[in-house]
Amino acid sequence: MGRIVAIDYGQKRTGLAVTDELQIIATGLTTVRSMDVLAFLKDYASRNLVDCFVVGEPKQMNFTDSESAVFIEPFVKTLKAAFPDIPVERMDERFTSLIASRTIREAGLKKKDRQNKALVDTVSATIILQSFMETGKR
Repeated sequence: MGRIVAIDYGQKRTGLAVTDELQIIATGLTTVRSMDVLAFLKDYASRNLVDCFVVGEPKQMNFTDSESAVFIEPFVKTLKAAFPDIPVERMDERFTSLIASRTIREAGLKKKDRQNKALVDTVSATIILQSFMETGKR
């Protein structure tokens, strides 16, 4: 069994999270510049078996696409083209940044660490991945 990789794609930064090989635990991997994410994923997939990518899907409260969908959809198409043999799933990412910020604050991190946007992106990707795993789609 391979890993599932979650992607919280943003205009500047992209948070990444992965499962263990048994797909039991979601763990934050890193945050990379969005312009470098495909190269990072190609390198990662060359060293690890990847069963699936899960990309956060930004939705409004009424379930319509948010403004972010304009730049995420082209990324999803590029991802599918770059990895034609690896399925790409989508997962609602509403409130993940808010939940991530709250989780970081409750973990007792210092104010400077709580303001680290890269950390928020990685934790957001982890929440997306955990939510995906809980749906049972894997």
